[in-house]
Amino acid sequence: MMVAEKQPALGFQQQAHAEADEMELELASPAGSPAPLPPRKMHSLDFEHIGSLAAVAESLAPGSRWRRALTSVRVVIFQAKINVLLPFGPLAIMLHYLSGTHQGWVFLFSLIGITPLAERLGYATEQLACYTGPTVGGLLNATFGNATEMIISIYALKNGMIRVVQQSLLGSILSNMLLVLGCAFFAGGLVHSNRDQVFNKASAVVNSGLLLMAVLGLMFPAVLHFTHSEAQYGKSEVALSRFSSCIMLVAYASYLFFQLKSHRSMYCPIGDEEEAAEEEEDEKEITQCEAICWLFILTIWISILSGYLVDAIQGASESLNLPVAFISVILLPIVGNAAEHASAIMFAMKNKLDITLGVAIGSSTQISMFVIPFCVVIGWMMGQEMDLNFQLFETATLFITVLVVAFMLQEGTSNYFKGLMLILCYLIVAASFFVHVDPDATGEN
Repeated sequence: MMVAEKQPALGFQQQAHAEADEMELELASPAGSPAPLPPRKMHSLDFEHIGSLAAVAESLAPGSRWRRALTSVRVVIFQAKINVLLPFGPLAIMLHYLSGTHQGWVFLFSLIGITPLAERLGYATEQLACYTGPTVGGLLNATFGNATEMIISIYALKNGMIRVVQQSLLGSILSNMLLVLGCAFFAGGLVHSNRDQVFNKASAVVNSGLLLMAVLGLMFPAVLHFTHSEAQYGKSEVALSRFSSCIMLVAYASYLFFQLKSHRSMYCPIGDEEEAAEEEEDEKEITQCEAICWLFILTIWISILSGYLVDAIQGASESLNLPVAFISVILLPIVGNAAEHASAIMFAMKNKLDITLGVAIGSSTQISMFVIPFCVVIGWMMGQEMDLNFQLFETATLFITVLVVAFMLQEGTSNYFKGLMLILCYLIVAASFFVHVDPDATGEN
């Protein structure tokens, strides 16, 4: 009887505890305890009723596509402080349509607006290089780093501004070899001041030879013009330029095969490859697919701004009282080389001098052996008489610059003093073009 009397009491207690548990579950589900069956059915029915909430929750999961895209936008757009200059691009376009008389401001705003885009283009290329290795990475840095110059050149060719194309491409070569390489050597030398930095001497010698070949291709049309020894005046130098351009393109294609296929081991970086690989793994912030997508987006936006920049050059020269030669040779390349500038200095400070040379000297080689001949061929297709006659002053400047850089690279070492000398040489070149009057602008031959 006593047992029978206790059983109802025990059942009543269990029922009371069960009701209390259900009430607590409705208010707040305790962590770690399995939910009773009725509440789980209720939540399941709620999700079925709402429908899209499950998809939204799944889309915001850590590995989801949308979350990855938002992270990529944050890293590329909002993480870099230089992107505070991005609004200057839309401002330049608005100012172009609102007022056609302030071409100087349109030029300056376009110039400032392209700067962060070129730097982010270099960042995206650098991220892509983390997946491709140092040799291909240096080539990618040079290629996409020169995308700005190529786009500006095509727009200028379309408008018949041949001298702007010639001078801007010449300025890119001078800027890469003197300013970019000089700043990289200087910064790397200060960070590693206890010893000289070492790079692959063999690859540097090959690039120096290609630069001298480019000077050869540019020199003969100029000499032919200024010695008045053409078989057909005004036509022979154009024909020679087109023939030489085709030869230079073949030489550059052979160089790519030599670099990437037949003599790949010659371009292996000097140093601890395992440590470099670990550092590159740590540098990966976006995926390979995202890096490729950003390259296309940034290239399109740069191409849009380049059109407004080229249209405003002449007006900016008059309103700012600056020679067109100075704008084309000094100002445009500094903006166009922002990607190479940032990448080269960063790699030099990390003691990766081979990638630095691949970016700076490789970019100069690519412009002289590919971009300039490519523009001659494109101008040929457009009906523009783009040639390799860069005039005597510009050709002599390029020849002396190549010799200076070749002597700096012959030892296979770098330090901050070599970098300082290259920077000072660039200041002399910039001052020379500030007081230089283009013969074509004055009608002289």
